[in-house]
Amino acid sequence: MEIIWLVGRILFSALFIMSGFGHFRNRKEMIQYAQMMKAPAPELFVPLTGIMIILGGLSVLFNFYLTVGAILLFLFLVPVAFIMHKFWGVQDPGLSANQMAHFFKNLSLAGASLILIYLDYISKQ
Repeated sequence: MEIIWLVGRILFSALFIMSGFGHFRNRKEMIQYAQMMKAPAPELFVPLTGIMIILGGLSVLFNFYLTVGAILLFLFLVPVAFIMHKFWGVQDPGLSANQMAHFFKNLSLAGASLILIYLDYISKQ
């Protein structure tokens, strides 16, 4: 079962680590997109959220301060779902479907983050 735990953590964390580095590699474009989506303070939050998801992803990957890392990911995922993926306000059906997929992906991953917090908690009982 340890291999399942390890592979699961690798697969889960890869998205966040890669995306986090993308926040810095594509900083200008991400800030422009955040501005277009009317996100608050994109110049501050794009790099800040990049740091959050890199640290959260690494925490999950290495099973180091897992609860803290999962909280960082949760605190990233829920606001981003509602701020950046407002599918209900998109007129184009294709773009709306794309935003809806991202919205529910974020909420699903937020749920998985809560499950990680729970598993970390019960493992210490």
